[in-house]
Amino acid sequence: MVAPLTSRIEAFIRAHDLMHPGGAVTCLVSGGADSTCLWHALRTLAYDVSAVHVHHGVRGAHADADAEHCATTMDARVLHVEPVPTEAAMRSLRYAVTQACGLRATGHTATDQIETVLYRIVSSGSTRGIKVRREDGVVRPLLEITREETVAYCKEHRLHVRSDATNADTTRGLIREEILPLLRRIHPGVDANLRALGEARPSLPRGMEASLVELLSSRAGSRSADLGSGVRAVREYDTLRLEGTLEWGPWTLEAERDGLEVRTRRPGDHLAGRRKKVQDLLVDAKVPRAERETWPVVVCGDEVVAVPGIAVAPGWEGVVEARRTQ
Repeated sequence: MVAPLTSRIEAFIRAHDLMHPGGAVTCLVSGGADSTCLWHALRTLAYDVSAVHVHHGVRGAHADADAEHCATTMDARVLHVEPVPTEAAMRSLRYAVTQACGLRATGHTATDQIETVLYRIVSSGSTRGIKVRREDGVVRPLLEITREETVAYCKEHRLHVRSDATNADTTRGLIREEILPLLRRIHPGVDANLRALGEARPSLPRGMEASLVELLSSRAGSRSADLGSGVRAVREYDTLRLEGTLEWGPWTLEAERDGLEVRTRRPGDHLAGRRKKVQDLLVDAKVPRAERETWPVVVCGDEVVAVPGIAVAPGWEGVVEARRTQ
């Protein structure tokens, strides 16, 4: 059974901490299915949503109609800018002229991710995909939703959308209409494989990376290295472990057992050995709603073993020490 599209979007937002529940966000809308779906879904999820449409002064009457559509159906503010020659330049200009709007969301989808990765492989040999969050405050809540799903969502909710007649003449249109269909004939899993290539992979600070490389390349049977921030890496022959403390917002966490991870709450999480959901534990402890989404949860594999300051799973008593500074 597949979760409703809005539930999947909310889960993606929470997993990547893209915005606070009920927080303000400005959707960059074009009038197409992707941005219309984004605008409507975020409103349905009770975010404080506004919209802005950037009119680039190209495509004549068709672009004027797009702007009028966005203003009328989504109450979008229309910003007029001077024309620029390329798609990339238009995108950069949109982000620049909307920076005063604060947190902005775009309707980039999993389909856009596939097309972007394929283009970058061909043009530069890079597998870098679309970022979930840009450094300038732009987030992409739909990156796990396909274009077909946004179109279906708009039809289901009877949302009128506009189509860009120039799309087929662009590089992205060539990839979409000709290249990807041929690749799917070669291998039906091409979409999933390209999406996997584009997923962001965490990187280490250079100093920490250098320390780990030196540690792993050493021939000494046992050796350790200080990685900073109170964390130490210990290698004993063919085993590597990390020791120390973890800073999580106002929390300082220390563990007496290996293999533990810290993350935020996910839908359906419950304490190992108990039926009660983590969400209910936080409510019962009178944790303010704004703090529940960032409260640390300690897990071992798929099991929640501790909710710091609130509850510990049976058999995990004393394993995690948690201190809060504020």
